[in-house]
Amino acid sequence: MRHLALDVIRDEHQALAAMLRSLALLLQQSRRTGGLPPFDVLRAMLFYIDEFPERLHHTKESELLFPKLRERAPELAPVLDRLDHDHAAGERAIRDIEHALLAFEVMGESRRQAFETAIERYIADYLAHMGREEADVLPAAQRLFSEADWAELDAAFAANKDPLTGHEPEDGYRPLFSKIVNAAPAPIGLG
Repeated sequence: MRHLALDVIRDEHQALAAMLRSLALLLQQSRRTGGLPPFDVLRAMLFYIDEFPERLHHTKESELLFPKLRERAPELAPVLDRLDHDHAAGERAIRDIEHALLAFEVMGESRRQAFETAIERYIADYLAHMGREEADVLPAAQRLFSEADWAELDAAFAANKDPLTGHEPEDGYRPLFSKIVNAAPAPIGLG
């Protein structure tokens, strides 16, 4: 049986993975051409990651999904502990990346390698994190949750309206998504 919460989580994972891959492509393109990356687009992409996955998606996983799973699958405690740790560290990690990007932008080439190393590690860690959720957490939830559990989770995750998953952006976010979609490379944008 399909559940809206699972669809939303998977759609948001796909959107975030596409955003992370597009970010990496922008950096690869700038290295290949020997130029600087489009800092404004990179900042917009990092802002998106901070606003949507870090604050909306992770909060619902850590506050709703994971506690229900802890009750029904105590053997998953180490995996859930690690995922919760990742979520708790996520805001700090994105701030560190944004700082490294600013340092690269204002200090120039001497800070490129530090930023690129940090973003490559961040992308790899984030993709691994989502992989653990999809391999361990979501299948266990499908097996163990009741219809009442799913009704609660479906209602909570239905409120997520990430524009990169096909929802119309709120007015305040329109310029952000316009910038990303028009300037970032595929798979997230048209640039």
